[in-house]
Amino acid sequence: MDPLNVIYWIKMVLGVLTAVICMILKVNNILSGAMLSISIYLISDRILRQIFIAKVSKPSDVTRTGITIYISSWIFFWALLYTLYPY
Repeated sequence: MDPLNVIYWIKMVLGVLTAVICMILKVNNILSGAMLSISIYLISDRILRQIFIAKVSKPSDVTRTGITIYISSWIFFWALLYTLYPY
């Protein structure tokens, strides 16, 4: 499997896990949720860069790959979970 595909799927799963973390911490403010999401993304990006730096052509590909699916899955699943299990 291509390393960029692996990064893409990892970031999608991280978006879902970030939504679950937002629910566990009972974050109901969009600003707090966004800050939590950004911090998780930056930490995971640093880890993924260390793992995949030798397998991709440019290091910036690791950061750019999957950012849209991360944000989309985080917002979608956070809204879904918040609708199903309101605080």
